[in-house]
Amino acid sequence: MHRLYEIMSKRNVNLNIATNQQPRIPKILQSKTQQTEVFTQDWCLGIEESNFDIDLLDLTMDGMKKDQLVVEANNNINEDTSNITEEQDTEKEMVHPVGYSIHRSSSRPQLDLSGAAIQGNFEERDPIILLPNQSDDISHLALDIGGSLIKLVYFSRHEDRVVNDKNKSTEESFSVFNDNRSFPILGGRLHFVKFETAKINECLEFIHSKQLHRGDNDNAVIKATGGGAYKFADLFKEKLGVVIEKEDEMDCLVAGANFLLKAIRHEAFTHKEGHKEFVQIDHNDLYPYLLVNIGSGVSMIKVDGDGKFQRVSGTNVGGGTYWGLGRLLTKCKSFDELLELSQRGDNNAIDMLVGDIYGGLNYSKIGLSASTIASSFGKAISENKEIEDYRPEDISLSLLRMISYNIGQISYLIALQYGIKRIFFGGFFIRGHAFTMDTISFAIRFWSKGGARAMFLRHEGFLGALGAFMSYEKHVLDDLMVHQLVERNPMGDP
Repeated sequence: MHRLYEIMSKRNVNLNIATNQQPRIPKILQSKTQQTEVFTQDWCLGIEESNFDIDLLDLTMDGMKKDQLVVEANNNINEDTSNITEEQDTEKEMVHPVGYSIHRSSSRPQLDLSGAAIQGNFEERDPIILLPNQSDDISHLALDIGGSLIKLVYFSRHEDRVVNDKNKSTEESFSVFNDNRSFPILGGRLHFVKFETAKINECLEFIHSKQLHRGDNDNAVIKATGGGAYKFADLFKEKLGVVIEKEDEMDCLVAGANFLLKAIRHEAFTHKEGHKEFVQIDHNDLYPYLLVNIGSGVSMIKVDGDGKFQRVSGTNVGGGTYWGLGRLLTKCKSFDELLELSQRGDNNAIDMLVGDIYGGLNYSKIGLSASTIASSFGKAISENKEIEDYRPEDISLSLLRMISYNIGQISYLIALQYGIKRIFFGGFFIRGHAFTMDTISFAIRFWSKGGARAMFLRHEGFLGALGAFMSYEKHVLDDLMVHQLVERNPMGDP
């Protein structure tokens, strides 16, 4: 029994002792039988070899009633608390009671993606992803720091497992010992948050407030991708004391998209005239596909498999163009404000339509309706008006349609060049915005004559950040293969 105390003292275990006396070993560990003797020895060995943070709760010599040893995995991350105690090591083991051999997991914490699913309703943007079978505690945070926005993905424990009821016993709270049975605390979740790059200090404050930078050891490393991973590396070191480990941007985009398309049901969808329809994808027939990532600029990537891709084209007219011109023309202070303006706009007031040229008629011979845009901002040429005479709402919508339509057209032409039928659009330019998706979808349908369709992703803006998050497993958990953990059911199945 002294051996247990020596180990805990060596490990700097926090012993909540009411007196200065050596703690009394709980009954469950007293060697009254050979069985419990074996268990106690194995238990001590498990504690010595593992990296658990252990608390002895109320184990005193003064006859306190609570006579239980609780192994606390520190895996209930309280999202509403800024001071969060983080684990000091990465090896996590559950201690089994009498009659069970001690299970020692892999020496490295694993991210279990099996059964991953979206939390929330179908209309929610950037919804939390639940990891119902996650058992190991991990301290993962990843960022995609672009020219306009910072996208952040982080892991926390499943909030439904957090016990705040003071009336519950310690056994009920942690579910470690219960009538000769042991239950690991399961569940986790992936959260998605964004910040403007110009307001990077807000991002740093958010990370600090949730203690997300406090990893499994003192040498904290954060995975990051995007140009800002290089630009702001010194700032992260100065403000948070962490090292930014840089991941390739294209690698991360593809890894994030592949994860979502393979592992998450109800992730991909089409959009037509305001109606969203989820897409059923055969995982065996996913490749090749064209990934069009619309950030500040646009990258078009031909994806042929896990880690197999080629950036085949792109354009400098993207989300940054919309935001930059929109700010100059409307005085909007944020991207979201600009999008909100467009929802109240009428682009007919500023765009020249086919009907304006043909006296309100269609140009049926070449398949152009009277409402087709012939020239974006075209009416500003002939009208004797200044910019102040146009509604900001109309300017915003005209600009949005101009950029979206051209991205859709270029994307289809690239897909046609490589014989690709599946085109997925991602990036924070889209933002789940109906007008944007409808315009891109129209361009794909029009130029393909209905032979191709645009598909969108619910986590469209977080592909790079997700890929950076998955890179922890690529470098740290060599034996974890994401595609082997994917559920067999097609993502469209109920």
